[in-house]
Amino acid sequence: MDYLAITGTVAAGLSAVAALGSWMAAHRANKTSAQAQETGERAFQTAEAVARIERDRRHEERRPQFELRLEPRGPQHSMLNVHLLGPDELGEVEIVSIRVDDDDKDRTGLIYGSTPREDILNHVWRPLRFTPRVDTADAHGRAVGPETLRVGRGRPFQMEPTRPGHWMTGTTADQWQEGYRDHPVRLIITCRVGYEEWVLPRHLPQPALAPRLSA
Repeated sequence: MDYLAITGTVAAGLSAVAALGSWMAAHRANKTSAQAQETGERAFQTAEAVARIERDRRHEERRPQFELRLEPRGPQHSMLNVHLLGPDELGEVEIVSIRVDDDDKDRTGLIYGSTPREDILNHVWRPLRFTPRVDTADAHGRAVGPETLRVGRGRPFQMEPTRPGHWMTGTTADQWQEGYRDHPVRLIITCRVGYEEWVLPRHLPQPALAPRLSA
């Protein structure tokens, strides 16, 4: 083998070694960069999780505290007294709505002859409803609101016994109420302070002298 051939072979070998060294260095750099990126992503996710936990903790800490009392008032009405106890830092709370929650039966597909579906869905399937169009109540007695309460203040809302639907021929008011004698009054309070919102379910026993409607 002549000198030029040997020189070329050695040069090629050195180039290969240099290329391998460059590749290994690049590979190590890429691996280090990927590890650093992964570590950074994990740190970011951890920070986000910690921040989320702190936001949830503060949100729960600021949850409005209500005292609810349901008292009979006369033969046909009861009064729901809603008192905002705290926490003091809230100052003022917007009650978006207080809604009567139905019982657990699914009536989305219920049909009563030619009765409009809206009538069935709007009917309050509970022992008490808000008196329609009184104290900001809607036309069906389903909900009241919006209202604004300051911490330490309260607001009464008038309620009344529910009645059988107009399509329930043959069912008297007494029979309807008897079917709900031992059922609690279930309410859902939706309230808001700034961008924060809380949905608070509450169950109340019927007043001791629950009013009964005559037939």
